[in-house]
Amino acid sequence: MTAHRHHGVVVNLLPTVTIPDADVEDALRRAVAIINPLLHVLWETDPLRLKRRIPEDGDDGVLDSMADGFSSILNAADVPGTLAWDRLNTDARIGWWVARVGALNTVAVAFPGVLGALGRRLPIQDLLGFTSQAVVLCAVARELGVTDERDQVRMLAQVLCDRDLTVIDHGDDDDTAPDEIPRTPLGVARALWKLVGLLDAIGDELAKRPHPRAPFRYLSLLPAVGAIAAYLGEYGALSRAAKAGQRWIDQR
Repeated sequence: MTAHRHHGVVVNLLPTVTIPDADVEDALRRAVAIINPLLHVLWETDPLRLKRRIPEDGDDGVLDSMADGFSSILNAADVPGTLAWDRLNTDARIGWWVARVGALNTVAVAFPGVLGALGRRLPIQDLLGFTSQAVVLCAVARELGVTDERDQVRMLAQVLCDRDLTVIDHGDDDDTAPDEIPRTPLGVARALWKLVGLLDAIGDELAKRPHPRAPFRYLSLLPAVGAIAAYLGEYGALSRAAKAGQRWIDQR
């Protein structure tokens, strides 16, 4: 940002620019095209066929016992695609995405809080928070049966950017086929990194996402303990974003 100090007052020399709805939609559309394959990979990946494994009486070997153990762990965690996941209702599945995936992402979002007030001045926090909320919101939409990417983009725009994109007329535009994401840790990491870069393109829109409530924001200014306050605040913001996404879908 270019600024000039005049009589002790900092004056911003740059003009105020509002990002057009079409540009916000384009960035979110590209983001959704990455998020959905990522969610699909998390759901479908099961190279050792452990998710739906059922222990049998003839499984006496060490490898069979290990496989049964890992399968039990996956089912105990209600991982998508497991037999335990099949028994969860919609609310429980949505809660899983918020409590498990969202909570894990929030660790990265809250990390700058270790630096206290200095950390809050880093632009990365809103970017990571926006990305985390976008991933969980798309997962919520899928659990509620909303798989059309254009509807998911409109939901993200309304909940995270306070923008109504339903006014945009697309005519008979064809949706672009999503990229194939390799089912490996490196492939997922690269897709996430690309997603962060795409969302960074919409700049000021990132700051419109649901934020931690005031007490957590103030506590996050403190060094060291700021990370804990930031985590709790960001997790609460993520939960509110997920509920807002559910309301948006219910209203439609």
